[in-house]
Amino acid sequence: MAALLKKPLKLALVQLASGADRTVNLSHARTKVLEAAKAGASLIVLPECFNSPYGTQYFPKYAETLLPSPPTREQSPSFHALSALAAEAKSYLVGGSIPELEPDTNKYYNTSLVFSPTGALIGTHRKTHLFDIDIPGKIRFMESEVLTPGNKLTIIDLPEYGKIGLAICYDIRFPEAAMIAARKGAFLLVYPGAFNLTTGPLHWQLLGRARAVDNQVYVAMCSPARDMSATYHAWGHSLIANPSAEVLTETGESEDIVYADLDNDTIENTRKGIPIYTQRRFDLYPDVSQGAKDDN
Repeated sequence: MAALLKKPLKLALVQLASGADRTVNLSHARTKVLEAAKAGASLIVLPECFNSPYGTQYFPKYAETLLPSPPTREQSPSFHALSALAAEAKSYLVGGSIPELEPDTNKYYNTSLVFSPTGALIGTHRKTHLFDIDIPGKIRFMESEVLTPGNKLTIIDLPEYGKIGLAICYDIRFPEAAMIAARKGAFLLVYPGAFNLTTGPLHWQLLGRARAVDNQVYVAMCSPARDMSATYHAWGHSLIANPSAEVLTETGESEDIVYADLDNDTIENTRKGIPIYTQRRFDLYPDVSQGAKDDN
């Protein structure tokens, strides 16, 4: 069987604090991404809504036009900043997510862009599950008041390394998407996400470890840093879990960069020890990866 991860990979998650000034946010992201690249990371991940404050009231103000691609600098300063940064860092870059406006339909999306080490766009994911929750006395948040959900799952090929599955925040609660990416050969599931102070302590680490153990792949979750002066308080705690669901690294709530070295032997040995990939009973239940709507 061909290796899922063709050669060892150093992964970095950049936990950023972002404010109201997009230009400052992009400049700050550049500084931190270059720091991660200098430390040897060849795949670098930014948080959800890294270029703007997080909240339904902010999406329209900060939304950028991405289509037709490539957009002009005026339409999407973040697209061009990320493209240039990936090339400068000579690393694959998962640009967290940014608010997107589709002018033809006047719809807003929460969108992640992935760039190659040459600065080429190699993947786009629009958040497919919108964060609509109401926990009495704790938090109410309704992304669907502003956002439209994406309509495909996202698997991206990094030619030297292999495939990654990409989804955003609330998407992690839906295990089918993770299973599909893993069964189609992903060695890593990446989730830029901004859990809050209610759901973060309950489920952030649990969900990352669950997706790892379900699928015996690496999982990366990259959060914004916590800002108690903002209207939305992110949990932080960016983490990387291995295919046995061990947390390799996890930070706290402040700005930080966390790293992990990924290798194929860890995936293979995990699957040999507990061989769920040869033990599934598709005579009893369907294989959700068959007929899935993805861009692989």
